[in-house]
Amino acid sequence: MNYWIIVPAAGAGRRFGSETPKQYLPLLNSTVIQCTLDRLSQLENVSKIVVPINPDDLQAQTFTYQSPEKLQFVAGGVERSDSVLAGLNAIRDKAQDDDWVLVHDVARPCIRLTDIRQLIDTLSDDEVGGLLANQVRDTIKQTAANNFRVSSTIPRNHLWKALTPQMFRFGLLHQALTRAKRYKVSVTDESSAIEALGYQPMLVLGAYDNLKITYPEDLALADYLLRQQA
Repeated sequence: MNYWIIVPAAGAGRRFGSETPKQYLPLLNSTVIQCTLDRLSQLENVSKIVVPINPDDLQAQTFTYQSPEKLQFVAGGVERSDSVLAGLNAIRDKAQDDDWVLVHDVARPCIRLTDIRQLIDTLSDDEVGGLLANQVRDTIKQTAANNFRVSSTIPRNHLWKALTPQMFRFGLLHQALTRAKRYKVSVTDESSAIEALGYQPMLVLGAYDNLKITYPEDLALADYLLRQQA
């Protein structure tokens, strides 16, 4: 059995509000993408880290990485799910259906290797797979349509925030994403594609500092967290 990692990095980061895609913004004397890939490269027993990028991207492969031999850059797609599917297709002639695939956001450079190892250990014999997540701490308010008035307060007892990596068998994940694409099912992460097939992925508690860089203020926070982790 093999382990593969896919890091979709073809996005433009529109919510970040920068002309430069957020994966190429400076972080800890390098860039976000370098920090993320260098950390993932420290994992043992990973066959390859596949990085789907924008077909017109001229930057990703010009950077210096700690373990370039572990990386494989491929052309990604318009949506995240398209890029992940492109990553799966890139290893289709090498991967077995029961191989594990971990999909991780390029904008999550603060991921702890201990969390990934815990995810792998927890799911090693699981029939479905699962994802890192943590329980919602804040009070959640729901608004009525098209306004900013509170319509209800949602009980948070059973609410979890999805993180990455998300880990599923190659065959099942390929089937789920292919089906979602064919039937135009909207999926925001790999778990939702698996859920659309009727499965229930397992949640594995992850650290609260597994920050996803989404807005400009997140970059400074990521810098702080990485320095604290060092």
